[in-house]
Amino acid sequence: MISKELLDILVCPETKAELVLDGNYLVSTDKNTRRRYRIEDDIPIMLVEESEQLSLEEWTEIMKRHGKTVG
Repeated sequence: MISKELLDILVCPETKAELVLDGNYLVSTDKNTRRRYRIEDDIPIMLVEESEQLSLEEWTEIMKRHGKTVG
């Protein structure tokens, strides 16, 4: 599990946006890129080329679930 301290300092490597922990993924709060980074063995894989770009609908659902403003 990723600690709160680590989550507080990690940012999206592409946009420097805040990340939210969603299951085994870290999701960027940046609406334009909507990057999702997987976590393997408690290690976040923070490589843009290894990330997934979420659909606007899926990203919006994740942001709402985590109490983030979508707009």
